[in-house]
Amino acid sequence: MLEIEIDGNKVQMTAGGTIMEAAAQIGIYIPHFCYHKKLSIAANCRMCLVQVEKAAKPLPACATPITDGMKVFTKSDYAVKAQKGVMEFLLINHPLDCPICDQGGECSLQDLAVGYGGSSSRYQEVKRVVKEKDLGPLVATDMTRCIHCTRCVRFGQEIAGIMEMGQVGRGEHSEIMPFINKTIDSELSGNIIDLCPVGALTSKPFRYTARSWELSRRKSVSPHDGLGSNLIVQVKDGRVMRVLPLENEAVNECWLADKDRFSYEGLNSAQRLTRPLLKQDGKWLEVDWQTALEYVANGLKQIRAQHGADSIGALATPHQTVEELYLLQKLMRGLGSGNVDTRLAQADFSLDASLQGAPWLGMAVADMDQLQRVLIVGSTLRQDHPLLAHRLRQAVKHGAQLNLVNPVDDDLLTRIANQAIVPPQAMVNTLAQIALALAEIRQTGLPAAVKAVIADVAVGAAARAIAASLAGSGRCAVFLGNLAQHHPQYAELHSLAEVIADLAEANFGCLGESANSVGAYIAGAVPSKPGLKAGMHAAAMMTAPRKAYLLLGAEPELDCNDPAAAMRALQSADMVVAMSAYKHTALEYADVLLPIAPFSETSGTFISTEGRVQSFNGTVRPLGETRPAWKVLRVLGTMLGVKGFDYDTSEAVRQDALGGSTLAAGALNNRLSKPVLQSAAIADTLTRVGEVPMYQADAIVRRAASLHGTRAAALPNASMHPALLARLGLADGAMVTVRQGDARAVVRALADDRLPDHCVRLAAAHPLTATLGAMLGEVSVERA
Repeated sequence: MLEIEIDGNKVQMTAGGTIMEAAAQIGIYIPHFCYHKKLSIAANCRMCLVQVEKAAKPLPACATPITDGMKVFTKSDYAVKAQKGVMEFLLINHPLDCPICDQGGECSLQDLAVGYGGSSSRYQEVKRVVKEKDLGPLVATDMTRCIHCTRCVRFGQEIAGIMEMGQVGRGEHSEIMPFINKTIDSELSGNIIDLCPVGALTSKPFRYTARSWELSRRKSVSPHDGLGSNLIVQVKDGRVMRVLPLENEAVNECWLADKDRFSYEGLNSAQRLTRPLLKQDGKWLEVDWQTALEYVANGLKQIRAQHGADSIGALATPHQTVEELYLLQKLMRGLGSGNVDTRLAQADFSLDASLQGAPWLGMAVADMDQLQRVLIVGSTLRQDHPLLAHRLRQAVKHGAQLNLVNPVDDDLLTRIANQAIVPPQAMVNTLAQIALALAEIRQTGLPAAVKAVIADVAVGAAARAIAASLAGSGRCAVFLGNLAQHHPQYAELHSLAEVIADLAEANFGCLGESANSVGAYIAGAVPSKPGLKAGMHAAAMMTAPRKAYLLLGAEPELDCNDPAAAMRALQSADMVVAMSAYKHTALEYADVLLPIAPFSETSGTFISTEGRVQSFNGTVRPLGETRPAWKVLRVLGTMLGVKGFDYDTSEAVRQDALGGSTLAAGALNNRLSKPVLQSAAIADTLTRVGEVPMYQADAIVRRAASLHGTRAAALPNASMHPALLARLGLADGAMVTVRQGDARAVVRALADDRLPDHCVRLAAAHPLTATLGAMLGEVSVERA
């Protein structure tokens, strides 16, 4: 520890720290622009010049390491004169357009100019003008305002993992720009808006819609992926205008994924459902809540009386709150049916009898960047979990070895130690190879049930390399991604991944795909939770259609693993009740549409993939006659005569669902009571790789217009290895018909030599492919 003195205040700090860090430790603010605690030190703005005793000139606080006994003066005449000199140079070319700048009112340059700028400028020459840059639909530019702090450049290199911005020119001719004719396509691109200390980079969707001082600021939690990023939702006149990150080092640090930042546009979509709709004689009529709820209650009573409670099923999206999911399952089980599920995208439910708790990450999110050895199984990581991908990039920077078993070879923007890019039908076999190789390295035996199935598997070079990496020293983790969880052999992937984790002495976790994937299990919104009435899982409710369906936030044509089967089941039902914030395809098959509030208009709780319980309040009033779903379910339960629905607040529902603010010991558990493993053989079929695109993951983000202008939201294509295209007699770029059973879709074929043979990569959860079957099912492809 070294001791230094700053403005007469003594502070102790470990060697290697800087004056800036030492000053922050005792609450002394030093003006700065280029410095940011999460980025490398550039020391190019010079605004943080301070006086150091015995130093010949002012020194930049951000780049000057402390020494024992150092004396620093940040507010002396000497230091302030240096800072004012820097400010004068910064303002020489800066335009005087604060009244029309979106950064006005929250601008670092504006704030510091008050304290360190002059009342007039000595510079009388013509100011420079910089041509604007097209960075895409999310980030607007006014580059004449740029002060060349290079925060955006360093963010791309160090956090996003891709250098999309750079600085060219010298002196007055310096410019920050993207590469020629290239937009900013990172899934974290919106963070450069927060980082920019002036108005050079601003939010394009927010542009010219409100001033910062007109906005109310309210805390919330992201409803999208399993991380549960903390948000500041900014509101004006009862409308969400902007979303910014709320800093939480244990969750999202100070960053937000673009999906979390810009999806608020979907909250104000023209497709919002604002009044209950009832179908009469094939026509939709707007009705009051009493009429709609009476119709639903009477219909459910009649179907239960005629066909039994088991003829009723409930499908919910895991993006709903714990309170809503708890009341849904309570309503269903109160009616006598255990048919309730949120795992709509899952294909294999063989684990249900063996799983000992809620599948979760298996460790704290904050510890992920401390890992030394990692195996990711079945995940398009950057689009499924953008900020978890960032954590793993940081781990690799610190020396971690990242290993991958996946059907697609997407660029993770980091160094991959070893990878096995195999078709979906070979993933079980690949994990079996890794388990065998790891057991050999560790010189230990495999569980008897596993060894009996995989003993004859031949171990390849890629599997041996991954096993050798996992057998090394340091903290290790094995994670199952979204694609693995959607796999038709998910139980076998889970079983083998658990065996590998045990052999490697690693943490074992599932990357929760939705905001409440964990919370849904805790709330009992699955048909297999011990202690609750069992029922049919989501896939069974599709293959053996029910007479009535309750849909909570679900859009089955996009959310289900097999949308073709889902649509057949819903169209054959006697009654479908869709509780949704939006008008969607349910207009074709539903009998009642009930407008429920999105996360911004209700209070509730999400349980993140690490098991973090995060409650939030609504940020705006419900739109029109929209009602929070927990209130709708409460009234339905009362009308149907189900006991225990006399709740006054969502907090009372949460207390019943969780019993407190933390989860009971043992609630989070990925372990199986016994492995579920039948075969490690590789099927000789042509298989679809149907991932969920980043901006099609849930109802809100599907309606965020600006996100759908990005490259990541491009129309889906049928991508194949060139060898497969040649065998099928298809040309690169030709239109093809993809078939799954009776379902078909016409798309463009593209050659992609990063894909393995024997598979067709064609995105799911998209309107163009919503007519097809299973996400990872057998397909055929022919010329259109």
